[in-house]
Amino acid sequence: MSGSEDYRPASWDPPVDLAAVDGIAERLSQAGLPVERNRPLRKMTTLGVGGAARVYVELADLPAAQAFSRTLATSSAEQVPLFVLGKGSNTLISDAGFDGVVVHLGAGHKWIRRDGLRVRAGGGEAMPALAAWCAREGLAGLEFAAGIPATVGGSVRMNAGAHGGEVAASLLEVDLVEVGGEVRTAKPSELGFGYRQSVLPARSLVIAAHWGLAPDDPVEIRHRLDDLRAWRRRTQPLRDRNCGSVFTNPPGASAGALIEAAGGKHLQVGGARVSEKHANFITTSPACTASDVRQLIGEVRRAVLAHRGPLLEPEVRLVGHFAS
Repeated sequence: MSGSEDYRPASWDPPVDLAAVDGIAERLSQAGLPVERNRPLRKMTTLGVGGAARVYVELADLPAAQAFSRTLATSSAEQVPLFVLGKGSNTLISDAGFDGVVVHLGAGHKWIRRDGLRVRAGGGEAMPALAAWCAREGLAGLEFAAGIPATVGGSVRMNAGAHGGEVAASLLEVDLVEVGGEVRTAKPSELGFGYRQSVLPARSLVIAAHWGLAPDDPVEIRHRLDDLRAWRRRTQPLRDRNCGSVFTNPPGASAGALIEAAGGKHLQVGGARVSEKHANFITTSPACTASDVRQLIGEVRRAVLAHRGPLLEPEVRLVGHFAS
């Protein structure tokens, strides 16, 4: 394997039937949903690169999410590429954009509620905001979420984790809107959680997640949050555009350490470069392209292989069409 050509976009299945995409856009409009054509996406990603979505729709609340999912329940919609965009971390959108439907959960999906030691949060809520809210409430168990620059929905789908914790660890239930508009509550055992992965249905929308937490002194929780944030500032390029960790850690190893040992901190392609602060981060300049980032991912993989290391598996998702 060459280190890049084997890493194919998971969110694009050519060829795209553009007439079907436009037909779904028309049906979404008829359902009263706010449809935008050719919506630029680069400012909606933490890397700050990429093209436009052929169709973009923001779902303001649960009824909108159900209306959207009902529109997907047709044979013509089955072949239309769909991508749910949250805070735009862990995502690399092609320079050519995405010839399908990009959906985003709006303000009505950003909320947090408590029932005793149980916390429920909307799919559009930010994980760092959730961690801070729980700290104020004296609820421990989600401190690691302060280091995850993603929404609840995206974090659940990929079982995001940091600092030794992960989303699935204290997860009780997940609320999904399925194709057809039905709301279903699923247990973690149904969702196949593993290291940075799940088997959530691809076209379902995560609209809420429930965690069971533990009582603790809010001051002590705040101290732990402060320590985690200070560690991130020391070790990660938080002031530069990046998408978070680029590669998953191989069993028993650190992707960042493997890249550094292979001399990867010196690698750069165009406006994309491996961070000198943490080798498992790629940072971008204003002139960077998505192609630069994609090529650099391949260069890093090849460097680690040449250094007798494993073939690193990217954590970042490719969205749209990338040339080989």
